[in-house]
Amino acid sequence: MTTQHTAGATGRAAGRPRVVVTGIGVKSPVGLTLDEVMDTVLAARPAAAVHMDLIDAGSPVHIACRVPEFDIDAYITRRERRQIDRPTELALCAAADAVRQAALPELPPSRVGVHLGTGIGGLPTMEGLVRDNDAKPTAMPVHSVPRTMANSAAARVAMRFGFQGSCVTYATACASGATAIGEAARRIQYGELDVAVAGGFDSAVTTFMLSGFSRMQALSTRNGDPAKASRPFDADRDGFVMGEGAAVLVLERRDAALARGATILGEIAGYATNADAHHIVAPHADGAVAAACMAQAVADAGLLPSDIGQISAHGTSTQANDRAEAAAIHRCFNGQAPPVTAVKGVTGHLIGGSGALEAAIALVCAERRIVPPVANLTTSSEADRIDVVAGAPRSVDAAPVLSNSFGFGGQNVCLVLQPST
Repeated sequence: MTTQHTAGATGRAAGRPRVVVTGIGVKSPVGLTLDEVMDTVLAARPAAAVHMDLIDAGSPVHIACRVPEFDIDAYITRRERRQIDRPTELALCAAADAVRQAALPELPPSRVGVHLGTGIGGLPTMEGLVRDNDAKPTAMPVHSVPRTMANSAAARVAMRFGFQGSCVTYATACASGATAIGEAARRIQYGELDVAVAGGFDSAVTTFMLSGFSRMQALSTRNGDPAKASRPFDADRDGFVMGEGAAVLVLERRDAALARGATILGEIAGYATNADAHHIVAPHADGAVAAACMAQAVADAGLLPSDIGQISAHGTSTQANDRAEAAAIHRCFNGQAPPVTAVKGVTGHLIGGSGALEAAIALVCAERRIVPPVANLTTSSEADRIDVVAGAPRSVDAAPVLSNSFGFGGQNVCLVLQPST
């Protein structure tokens, strides 16, 4: 990295506060802690498995990536669990881990905000209510509405810790978690908050959602070989594997974190978002708008494309999305892209949680100077066009990482994450 751009880590608005990460919590199919997640991702061990309940329910797809069982009672009381659904449980548990790690001091409640993103919201409860009570609406459980509210998770996190700053829920499809992180960082830079709890969550492994995505031919149909199902950028890819999970980061002003002696895990150095304005579910094939989003995020960090050391691709394992993203990366980096990874081959697609989990992984990868391999990648024209890492992790020099999240509706979000060292 050049001296010029190292000094300008806050980008073109050089006077704005730098925003760092001091806590990360995850509840994911590949680990309940970030160390567990990294072990699985670096080993490229896919979490996809066959689930009998999906077969019994008549789902056309029998495979998914679910969060393993853990002691939810250590986080949430039995009474509270009756009032919330699975997505909110995961978000609240991940947020609790992140806040605990950050070891925040006493702060004015109005200076701490909660910004979370979800693509689906309270779908598991909603689906169950329709299935079980559509013929008897008077039997609807009393907590039906708060369980299905998309903003329930953010509200519950704010209530748990007494945070009274901005409490916002973002819905930008599969980019929701990354949107929440980027927008939360902006609130801190603008002086509206000192600290933000930010991330994404979803739990969409339901018959309705699997059937709907399957009808769109977005899901892999490798029911008999789940470990080989998700294969980003591979020529033989046939769709993603639905997952669930949550990832939450604690963001705060760098000067305040340093003053209190906090452990800094990395920095949110750049953020950009735009829209393809092209098709409700298909990306623009030439990748031009997504490439512009990447370039804007890099510039927002005060960097040049050549300063980026690795890319965490959205990499859904669908034909159209991987092709368009490869074109966008090639365009943004003028054919000289740094090493590229895509962790959905291991984690599955967490929908609103994916961008946040991938940002957390990317930050650790930048810190450790390593790029995970893409699971199940053999060869393809997309992988040949850009430098997709396969087979084994690759060591790289210390440098920022670009994390891409592209959602239905053409919702493009890019984050630039800077290691603390």
